[in-house]
Amino acid sequence: MPRLGSAPRWGAAAGRWGCRLLVLLLFLVPGPGGASEITFELPDNAKQCFYEDITQGTKCTLEFQVITGGHYDVDCRLEDPDGNVLYKEMKKQYDSYTFTASKNGTYKFCFSNEFSTFTHKTVYFDFQVGEDPPLFPSENRVSALTQMESACVSIHEALKSVIDYQTHFRLREAQGRSRAEDLNTRVAYWSVGEALILLVVSIGQVFLLKSFFSDKRTTTTRVGS
Repeated sequence: MPRLGSAPRWGAAAGRWGCRLLVLLLFLVPGPGGASEITFELPDNAKQCFYEDITQGTKCTLEFQVITGGHYDVDCRLEDPDGNVLYKEMKKQYDSYTFTASKNGTYKFCFSNEFSTFTHKTVYFDFQVGEDPPLFPSENRVSALTQMESACVSIHEALKSVIDYQTHFRLREAQGRSRAEDLNTRVAYWSVGEALILLVVSIGQVFLLKSFFSDKRTTTTRVGS
């Protein structure tokens, strides 16, 4: 005959495992369908454009950052379906722009490196379209969420913040590593140049000192009368 206290313990254990399963599912849930997050190579004298179909009234956010290349800057331009310029910046290292679509259609945003002749860039951008879908269908109900649902929503929001922070820290780390490697290359070239200059100066000094101690024989020619 089972004990009276065993049922609650089994219920609590099942609740704990259920919450852990929900947390695991939250880790496996992909990002919102309207989000585009891409890192791409932009060659010198090149221009790369992207297109997105957006419904009127949808709130969108475009965020970009140059990770590697040159002075870490790029031109960015955003246009609506009619070709009207919504956002335009020249030689920006990073920026963020939020807008609400005024009409239905295909919006275009381009990154240009046409001003650069020798260096290519690595550019990251994140284009968020619309709000995140509700985690539970019950979020749209008039009734309040259960304690379990509220906890899962809070965990989901916290995980989204963690992912955003991790993304920004990865970008900063990649940019810092690129700057450090570039500085290391310049220091190496400068050191080699200094070594060559020192070698040339040393050889020049040796020949100069040698010329001081060398015997110069003068030849006199008598002119007969």
